[in-house]
Amino acid sequence: MRHDGRQPDELRPIKITRRYIGAAPGSVLIQAGRTTVLCTASIDTTLPPWKAAADPAKATGWLTAEYSMLPGSTSPRKRREREKLDGRSSEIQRLIGRSLRQAVDLVVLGPRTITIDCDVLEADGGTRTASITGGFIALCDAIATLKDQLTPGRPVIARSIAAISAGIVNGIPVLDLDYIEDSSAEVDLNVVMTGTGGFVEVQGTAEGAPFPRKLLDAQLALAEQGIARLTQLQREALGAEWPLDSLSPVRGGEG
Repeated sequence: MRHDGRQPDELRPIKITRRYIGAAPGSVLIQAGRTTVLCTASIDTTLPPWKAAADPAKATGWLTAEYSMLPGSTSPRKRREREKLDGRSSEIQRLIGRSLRQAVDLVVLGPRTITIDCDVLEADGGTRTASITGGFIALCDAIATLKDQLTPGRPVIARSIAAISAGIVNGIPVLDLDYIEDSSAEVDLNVVMTGTGGFVEVQGTAEGAPFPRKLLDAQLALAEQGIARLTQLQREALGAEWPLDSLSPVRGGEG
């Protein structure tokens, strides 16, 4: 039993609220325990200069992400990153962008840029993974607004993406670490996967002594279970607007 009463393989309570704000075509407030992140998806009809093709007819789309923690999201207060991102925020937003690009067929998207903004309202561990999981839902809602502008029969969303943390705390593999666990963990692992079991990214660090392969396998097994549950929650949140035809078991192979 963990400090908050959860079992080792148990997620924190997850709450997903779609269309949280009206200005962005996609917006989601995702809460994992106390961790709360507002994810918005915006669409621009231009491309970054380095991405723009000489022949506009051959231009493919792009997806990028920005991540920030609001000053009151943590204690002590976090200073605003007005001029330059700190290394952590820069690394996290690159992870979010890499992960969610795996969800999109950029050729079908065409010459458009989608920006996923993830603003942490309260931080209690797992902000990057919550950003990815919530960001996917916001992305789906944003893409849905382009329905009449896209080629029929060619879906932009190619696969679902979700993320979760795992770790070793007091020698025990556990899923979905909060701040108390994360700050004392012997191993910290962040896993990004597709809804059908393909690995997108695995970030793992031994905070103390090196750990054996069996503990890595145990954490990955927990992450697979967690991703399966998060994918189910994503599908439930989107309901009839789920953009994929079927949801295979998480061990069913990459997709």
